[in-house]
Amino acid sequence: MRIREETYWEWADSQLHSRSHDEQLCDGTSIDVQVRLSRTGATQLFLGLYARQGKALLEEYYPTRPGETMSRALVWGVDRARALATGALPLEQADQRRRA
Repeated sequence: MRIREETYWEWADSQLHSRSHDEQLCDGTSIDVQVRLSRTGATQLFLGLYARQGKALLEEYYPTRPGETMSRALVWGVDRARALATGALPLEQADQRRRA
């Protein structure tokens, strides 16, 4: 079970249609990437990394991904989440509450 933090709850809106990608890595880390269109038509992205026990390692919310479709934003988010989870991008440099 994932233990969601403030960034997720800022993102959450059950009335908006979204697409998601869930993945569990061999070390037990799980990736949750979600994309949606806002009420004004902006592509929005959420990505979360969670430890085996469900604790949030990182949550990022992008209120807008200018010029990106939902599909393109989802691919970008999955690639970023995998890079952060595997150490290709250091977690220390990730903005825990990103508002791009």
